[in-house]
Amino acid sequence: MKSASTLESLEIVLDGLMRRYRDRVPDVGRIVNAMVKQGMVARAQDFENDHIAFRTLSVPQLGIQSFEKIFLHYGYQKRDAYHFAAKKLDAFWYSPPEPHFPRIFVSELRVSDLSLEAQRILHSYVDEVLMDPVDSLNLDDGLEVDTFLHTALWRLPNYGDYKALLEESEYAAWVIYNRYYLNHFTVSVHNLPAPFDTVAGFNTFIKGEGIQLNDAGGEIKRSPDGGLLQSSTVAGMLEAEFSDGFKHPISGSYVEFAERRVLAQFSSLTPDKITRAHRREGFEAANADKIFESTYSTQTQKNVHHTREAIR
Repeated sequence: MKSASTLESLEIVLDGLMRRYRDRVPDVGRIVNAMVKQGMVARAQDFENDHIAFRTLSVPQLGIQSFEKIFLHYGYQKRDAYHFAAKKLDAFWYSPPEPHFPRIFVSELRVSDLSLEAQRILHSYVDEVLMDPVDSLNLDDGLEVDTFLHTALWRLPNYGDYKALLEESEYAAWVIYNRYYLNHFTVSVHNLPAPFDTVAGFNTFIKGEGIQLNDAGGEIKRSPDGGLLQSSTVAGMLEAEFSDGFKHPISGSYVEFAERRVLAQFSSLTPDKITRAHRREGFEAANADKIFESTYSTQTQKNVHHTREAIR
C-alpha cells in the first residue's frame, strides 16, 4: 500500500491532467454540464472516470518503458499487453492503487516498423531527448510531474514533417505534435441512473446533445464476452500552429464511455452491493483498435461535415 503522501502526489498529477484536458476539449464541458442538467450526477466532478489514456513512441529513451515509471511509482500495477498489427501499436493497461482512481492505458507506436523516411522524421525530433526524462523527475513531487506531462520534450514540428507522418501513421502525427497530452478520459456509465446506465442509452443522450460519435466498427464496440461495451466521441479539430508559422487544423482529444457489466458469478447481487471488483475488468484489443480512430481523419472529417450540417 502506498503512503498517503504518494497518493496525494497522484491526486495532483491526475487533477492537473484533467484540468488542462477540460480546457482543451470543449466536449468535456458540454457532456459533463449536460449530465448535471439531466440529474445523472449532482456535480461535474461526481462521475466515475473508468480510465485515462496516453500515447507515446517506442524509442529507447521514451515509450512505455519510460512513461510507466510515473504511475508504477504511485502504486499502479502493470496488467495485460495488447498488440495492434495494422496500426503498428503495442499497449498495456495498469490497475490503480485505490478503486477510486482511474485505470491507465498506455500505447506506443513501433517506430521501427514504419518506413525509413517516417523513422528519419520521428528521430529528428525525439533524438533531441538524450536520456530517459522520467529518471530525472522527483516522482514524489506531484507538481513537478504535472509540469513534466505538459512540457515539450522536443521542438515543435514543421507542417511538412507533420503532413508526411500523417499520410503514413495518423498516430505518429498526433504524438509528434501533442506529445504526452492526455488522449482521452472515460465516463463509467454503468453507475449512472437509468436510462443512461448503458452505453446504448448514454449514446442516445450524447447524440441528443449534438455530439458526434466514432462509428468505426459501429458506434458501440463490444467485447466477445459481452462484458465490456465502449463508445467515444470524435476528436474535435484544433487550429495548430507549426514551427514554420503554418496554421492548420489537427485532431485533438476526445471522450470515451464505458459500460462494464456485472460478472455472471455476481449476478445475484443487489445494485447497492456491486463494486468495481464485481464487474468485467481489463480491456479488449478489438474495441481499443476502433477507439484509436477517434482521432483519425476517417472520423474527424465526418465530424466537420456533421458540424456544417448542424449550422445550416
